[in-house]
Amino acid sequence: MGKAIGMVEYKTVSSGVTAADAMVKTAQVEIIEAQTVCPGKYIAVISGDLSAVKAAIDTAKMNYGLHLIGSFVLGNPHESIFPAIYGASCVEGISALGILETYDAASIIVAADIAAKTAIVTLIELRIARGMCGKSYMMLTGEVAAVEAAIEKAKKEIGDDGMLLDSTVIAHPDEKICRAIL
Repeated sequence: MGKAIGMVEYKTVSSGVTAADAMVKTAQVEIIEAQTVCPGKYIAVISGDLSAVKAAIDTAKMNYGLHLIGSFVLGNPHESIFPAIYGASCVEGISALGILETYDAASIIVAADIAAKTAIVTLIELRIARGMCGKSYMMLTGEVAAVEAAIEKAKKEIGDDGMLLDSTVIAHPDEKICRAIL
C-alpha cells in the first residue's frame, strides 16, 4: 500500500468544509487535519493510498476551485512528516536548527518532505498556519551541513512559486533555545 498525503487550502471556511466533505466521500482517505486557520482560511490534510488521495484532491480542485488557494499530493511522504504535523517528534539533541517559513500552508509540507529527503535531518515541528495569520513554518535538526543542505534544497524548490518567506540555519543553538522549542 503506497501511503500518500494531500492538502487543500481555501480562502473561505464554507468552501473548505464543503471540499473536505467531498474529498472523504470521493475516496477512502483519512483526515489528518481539517480546520479553520488564520486569517479565516480553511485547510484539510488527508492521507491514504496515492490513487485515493489524488482522486480526493482532484475532486476538491475541480468542484470547489473558486476559493482554492493551493493544493498538493505527495506520494510516499517522508515518515517524519506525520509526527511533525502532530507535534509528536522525538528529538534528543540539536546540533543545528533549521527554520523555513512560507506564506501559505501547502508549501510548508512540500518543503518539509523535500528537506527530509535531501539530507539526514529530523523534522521537529510543522506549524501549519495556526496562530500565524496564514503563514507556516517548519523546524528541523541534524548536523550543520545536513541542515544547510536540506534548507537550501527546500528553498530552491518552493521559492519558484513565490511562497518562501524566510529561512535560517543556526549552528549549535543555545541550550535555552533548544529547551524552548522541544
